[in-house]
Amino acid sequence: MRVTGSEIGRVASGARRGENLMTKAVQKITLSPSRDVPFDKLVLSQSNVRRIKAGVSVEELAEDIARRGLLQSLSVRPVLGDDGTETGKFEIPAGGRRFQALSLLVKHKRLAKTTPIPCIVRDGGSAILAEDDSLAENMQRVALHPLDQFRAFAALRDKGQSDAEIAAAFFVTPQIVKQRLKLASVAPALLEVYAEDGMTLEQLMAFTVNPDHARQVQVWDVINSSWNKEPFQIRRMLTETSVRVSDRRAIFVGVDAYEAAGGTMLHDLFQGDDGGWLEDPALLDRLVTDKLQAEAETVAVEGWKWIEVALDLPYGYSHGLRSLSGDPAPMTDEQCATHAKLLAEYRALEEEYAGQDDIPDEVDTRLGVLETEMEKIETRPLIFDAEEIGRAGAFVTLDRYGVLAVYRGYVRPEDEPVEETAVQDGTDPAVAGQGADRDLTDGHASAAHGGTVIMSGGQPIGGDLPEDEDDGALKPLPERLVMELTAHRTLALREAIGRSPDVALTLLLLKLVTDTFRTSSASGSCLEASVRHVYMSAQAPNLKDSVVAKLVDERHAEWEADLPLGDDAALWDYLTVLDQGSRLALLAHCLSFGVNALHEKVNPYGAGISAGGLTRRMAHSDLVAQAVDLDMVEAGWEPTVDTYLNRVPKTRILEAVREAKGEGTAQLLDHLKKGEMASEAERLLKGSGWLPEVLRRNDLVALHGEDCAEGLGADAEVADSVSEADLPAFLTDDLPAESASMLAAE
Repeated sequence: MRVTGSEIGRVASGARRGENLMTKAVQKITLSPSRDVPFDKLVLSQSNVRRIKAGVSVEELAEDIARRGLLQSLSVRPVLGDDGTETGKFEIPAGGRRFQALSLLVKHKRLAKTTPIPCIVRDGGSAILAEDDSLAENMQRVALHPLDQFRAFAALRDKGQSDAEIAAAFFVTPQIVKQRLKLASVAPALLEVYAEDGMTLEQLMAFTVNPDHARQVQVWDVINSSWNKEPFQIRRMLTETSVRVSDRRAIFVGVDAYEAAGGTMLHDLFQGDDGGWLEDPALLDRLVTDKLQAEAETVAVEGWKWIEVALDLPYGYSHGLRSLSGDPAPMTDEQCATHAKLLAEYRALEEEYAGQDDIPDEVDTRLGVLETEMEKIETRPLIFDAEEIGRAGAFVTLDRYGVLAVYRGYVRPEDEPVEETAVQDGTDPAVAGQGADRDLTDGHASAAHGGTVIMSGGQPIGGDLPEDEDDGALKPLPERLVMELTAHRTLALREAIGRSPDVALTLLLLKLVTDTFRTSSASGSCLEASVRHVYMSAQAPNLKDSVVAKLVDERHAEWEADLPLGDDAALWDYLTVLDQGSRLALLAHCLSFGVNALHEKVNPYGAGISAGGLTRRMAHSDLVAQAVDLDMVEAGWEPTVDTYLNRVPKTRILEAVREAKGEGTAQLLDHLKKGEMASEAERLLKGSGWLPEVLRRNDLVALHGEDCAEGLGADAEVADSVSEADLPAFLTDDLPAESASMLAAE
């Protein structure tokens, strides 16, 4: 059937008229009136559907009503007589627990029987059943979201209520209040996720471990995209940079000392955390180091030559060291009496329960205590020979339980009587100029206790002496400086060997023959014949920009451009057809990267290079330097303020100027301060060809009447002649030319 437009209009108009009629026909809702009903007129309805106790107890609800009053009216109906008339009583189908709480207050005389109670009075003739009202009141209510409760607790605290007051008001423990407040302090972004059911309450609890909001969000971003969203994983990630209280470092220092130093703690309020976590590991490590050093100071009073302080001692730390034999200290009279008493009790208990299969737990525990006490008395410090103590040392560390452990009486090979004589006579090549195995009591050590050197990681604690402690004696170069200087030398050797195929081949053969035919360890060579690229950990800032560094890099780039790298078969063919000269040049270049002429710290624990190995390495490098005719001046090294002069005492600066320019020039600088002296020395030594002994060739020895030795400077033979150019700048800046010339002549 076809409907025209006019018909559609008539239908729509009719529909609107129908809607208007329905609107007019809707009945208005009438709410039940509220009125105050005396308490004694109220009775509990049997229509109340609540039969099982749940939630807050009636007693707690009574206390809450007593504190803040009745927050919600009771829903009541008039009680009708048999004839259908109202009796004046009202039954309570909804609000029974409130009525019971009010009854309890009346019983305890805290509320009058006639007190008006706010009520909503339902019409007795209502079609809605009393059971309907009771059920609806309990089912239609929406429980408060936990987050709303957390935030409400936080709002109460912000307005001045204490945790205890909040706990008392809501009948919970203060611990629960702390937990709720902790949950409310989680990052707002995560609280919103929780509010939208994006995470569980257990996950939210886990985030309270760390108060850092940024870290919380970061962890959630990781967790949210991971399959493992367990709360323990969240806790682990939030505390991975912290240290547990059970850590031996924390046990050794103590939480109180850590917090007194400004450290903060992390705690988990929702499960056992064994005391929590220390949030600042760097502070903890510093406190551990300071306390260990303080303990070492106490041990140093005993007269040991050296004390090594370390949080962890490596396996085999005493390898190569001679252990002193000592006698246990005798027990005092008090200790003897105590030990005898403990032993008597122990034997009495053993005799009493001898032959019994089961020993009472308290007796077994007592036996264990007696054994521990006797062991403490029996474990006494050893007494060593005083002369041996003077050449021996001790290790101060922590055991696995965080208890201080001191291991005394170890003698290093270099401290043995024979070795000491060799060092004093100057016959030990390991201490000649390099400072490799020098006595650590040479002024670079902490000798506050009769010369005892307290070390950490093999380095004396305290560093170099300040300038005002320079006594004028010529001391060995600082070890760090020696390492940097030998790094320069190593790189120069690499460059020289890289252009000397014959020397490189000889060096390789020497290493291979030594490895093949020597039955003992062949460590200590200056060549790592693998070839393993030797990186220089200690180096001057300008090393990469030096002349030799650029030459090495350029040669490396040229070979790299020609070699078919990445295809072993093609590389094999390339090397096969390469002419002999190019093969030797390539061999020399590759071999040069294995050169190791570095001065390294001797490891006192046996690992790494030994003192003898270091001596062989340096002697080996001297042979190579002679073969390639190494000249560190041509290699580009110069004594500047940064590379040398500001790194050594004033006596070293004067010695350098004296060797290069003569005694007269050195005397002109003698009165200057360290900084000024270094600057003037740099000016005087520029272009002189002077080198520190570490960089000199041992084969170039100065002979009387012949050319000066390598590294001593071109003007060393003019010992007492001082030119105008040698004068410090401040002496000639304000003088006329003739006056300056006269001063120079004087």
